[in-house]
Amino acid sequence: MPYSTSAVTHTRKDARGKLPESSMAPWSELAMTRTCTCIYHFLVLSWYIFLNYYISQQGGDQQKSKIFLNGGHWKYLTFLNLLLQAIFFGVACMEDVLKRIKGEKDIKFMTTFRDLLFTTLAFPISTFVFLSFWILFLYDRELVYPKALDGIFPVWLNHAMHTSILPFSLVEVMLRPHCYPRKKKGLTVLAGASIMYITRVLWIYSDTGTWVYPVFAKLSPVGLTAFFSLSYIFSAGIYLLGEKLNHWKWGDAMQPRKKRK
Repeated sequence: MPYSTSAVTHTRKDARGKLPESSMAPWSELAMTRTCTCIYHFLVLSWYIFLNYYISQQGGDQQKSKIFLNGGHWKYLTFLNLLLQAIFFGVACMEDVLKRIKGEKDIKFMTTFRDLLFTTLAFPISTFVFLSFWILFLYDRELVYPKALDGIFPVWLNHAMHTSILPFSLVEVMLRPHCYPRKKKGLTVLAGASIMYITRVLWIYSDTGTWVYPVFAKLSPVGLTAFFSLSYIFSAGIYLLGEKLNHWKWGDAMQPRKKRK
């Protein structure tokens, strides 16, 4: 809950003309919270920068370079998500710093962009990657992450790409409120991103004759259509879940206001 300046200015001063320490406590607590949030965003940003850099250096290995043929490592949603998370936490970290320098009113555009990026893309896609990967992995890992990859990529990297992404997103949900856009706008942005990725997957197949993920080779054209459709419905459900979590944690304060008729 934001602290108003009136709560401080209307507090009686003591005999020395100073405000009581109790009246300044909320401001100290708020400053500490913002500092911790900024440090958290910086640490997570550094982690994602490291992961993106580490993966970018794997192309030099002949055995690993074969995996990135026909589309490079950007053909995988996992790696695109790591880049997306780095961009989001970079924006969040910059917004934290500018908020302390210029104040909230002067950076409304960046705050709006930060919330839009997290609510429509960063949270839904990271959660989708986590859930879809582990569901398919537990069902039949050969469909998404063949056992042969265990000798190529270390176990820690697999969990960095597919496991830790969800806790980071959940901490962000609990750390600060995010203003969700109208459902129509939010789901449209998510649909646009989904269509762009599906188009890239189909283009790579038409150009090279190989699918990005082995699971696609098991499906008929009708099955692929159903799979892509269900994937978007699943992603939309995650988007709505994120909105519910935000409302559960922070209430109605960050919900978009309805336009008057």
